[in-house]
Amino acid sequence: MRPASAAGADLARFLTETREWVERELDRVLPAEGAEPARLVRALRYATFGGGKRLRPALVRLVCREFGGSDADAAAAAAAIELVHTYSLVHDDLPCMDDDELRRGRPTVHVAFDEATAVLVGDALLTLAFEVLASDRERGSDLALVMARAAGAMGMVGGQSLDLTLEAGHDPRSLAAVLDLHEKKTAALFAAATDMGAIAADAGERERELSRGFGWALGRLFQAADDLLDVTGDAATLGKTPGKDQELARATLVAVLGLEGARGKARELTRAAERALEDLGWSREGLAASLVGFVVSRQK
Repeated sequence: MRPASAAGADLARFLTETREWVERELDRVLPAEGAEPARLVRALRYATFGGGKRLRPALVRLVCREFGGSDADAAAAAAAIELVHTYSLVHDDLPCMDDDELRRGRPTVHVAFDEATAVLVGDALLTLAFEVLASDRERGSDLALVMARAAGAMGMVGGQSLDLTLEAGHDPRSLAAVLDLHEKKTAALFAAATDMGAIAADAGERERELSRGFGWALGRLFQAADDLLDVTGDAATLGKTPGKDQELARATLVAVLGLEGARGKARELTRAAERALEDLGWSREGLAASLVGFVVSRQK
């Protein structure tokens, strides 16, 4: 068995390579510096190149490779899902949503520019994502369908709506509601990433189904860790303002279960992600398993 440190180093290298790779793709598809309308273009590039782990593109690339595909096969899907994720962050930070002034360790788009520009940035990034998917002539239709379902009213946008309306509580119905919120707001896009990675590699329906299962499990775990970090993390760790969930009285695992209960739920979700990898038949020492460990480590 390989030492955990070696597996961690492999994952760190993979994430760094993925970040550099997908940012080259993003630079290629975004309007160039100096293009008109200049203010909008500056804001688009400010939002997109403001840091971030690029986990969703990493999932696309990882799954595509696991099924024998190439980085070239995965490029359109990886760039598109990061554009959609970035748009969601820009809109989430708006005064009418979370009203946050810090994202990825620097001023949010509506603070650095203005609120109207931030709305337009989100609109433009979402539209561009589907233009990028359409550029894949072989798989564009399948990829766009997966993305639309994950990002729309039954997925990420629906999750954001729930996040704005749910009240924190301490009963089983509230826990079910929070878990539903997590599935829509976060896990749907993770599942889209793993599904699109499989599509990019021309994997079969069974492989796609198992890949989606892993994405759902990892996304749920990621959001559980995020709920914990909002309580236990700081601005340097989070890259955004901590304590926003409590300030806005949002329904989270911590609000429903308490801190220790939420940690217990995170452990349960970790086991679910590990089982999903077993279903895929992927190594416990591979990059996907290391990625589960990385997501778990965020909460500590």
